[in-house]
Order: sequence, then structure tokens, then C-alpha cells
Amino acid sequence: MHCLSCRAVPAPGEKITLRRMRSDDLDSVLQIETASFPRPWSRKHFEEEISATGSHPVVAETDDLPVAGYLCLKQVLDEAEILDVAVDSRARGRGIGRALVRWAASFCREHAVCVLALEVRVGNLEAISLYESMGFREVGRRRKYYENGDDAILMDLNIGETEECDAV
Repeated sequence: MHCLSCRAVPAPGEKITLRRMRSDDLDSVLQIETASFPRPWSRKHFEEEISATGSHPVVAETDDLPVAGYLCLKQVLDEAEILDVAVDSRARGRGIGRALVRWAASFCREHAVCVLALEVRVGNLEAISLYESMGFREVGRRRKYYENGDDAILMDLNIGETEECDAV
């Protein structure tokens, strides 16, 4: 994996380090996952992401939290999807989510991925605002996708208009 360090904007001087997710991160990852989602992924699901071909799970470390957030990216040929992303409630508003999504977009640029996709719950306005500010656009909806009947908004980020992308 390439260099994954970056600095977050809102917390001056705070360093956010991104690195590949490991098995010993899973207790912390599962705490964040369970607190963030009504139907959280299981330990087995994360273990499969860690070992699967084409999967690129990363965690964000800060000075005060060894796992402040995480993102699971899946690449298939020239497309990628953010499957799961969450930030510890104690670390929200510090640029960690933005750093994770920025890393995913950078990874896509470096690996000839043309489109980065994700889905987000229609009521998650904070996440939608973040994604839109980073250039994602709504491309569709999955009606009543979530357990409570909420729609999922499908969003894409066109990574680049390169010859490689146009040829596929």
C-alpha cells in the first residue's frame, strides 16, 4: 500500500495516519460499526475484507485513538465501491471521514479506476454533504433499501477522463 499519511483541516496540528486494516484492529472497528449502523457488519465480514482480493480496508489513527475510523474499498477492474465507512463518535468533525474518502479517491486515481461508487442512507445529511463537497453526484436510488424503509442514494465520483477509462 502506498503512503497513507495526511493532515486533517479542522483540528490544527492533528495528524491522521491511514494504514491497512489488520485483524488486531477488529475489536475497535466493531465498536465503531455497532455504534454507527443499525445492522452492523460482523467480525467475519471484516475478516473477509482484510483477506479478499481486490479489497482495500484501511483504518485512520490519530494521536488519541488507534482506530478513529475506517473505510472498506472494493475494486473490480476499473470500478471501485466504498462498501463501509465510519468514524468513532469521539472523533467526528475532525476531518477523518474526509481523509478516508480522499484516500479512496487517490487510490482509484493511482490504480486506473474510472468510477468510485457508494451508497448512503437518504437521511444521512452530514455524509451526503461531505460526498457532494468532494465531487460525488447522485446517480440513482434503491427504494426502501434499509431495514426501516429508508432509500439508499447511489452516488458516483468520476475519477478521470483518461484514455484507459474511455476505452473500457
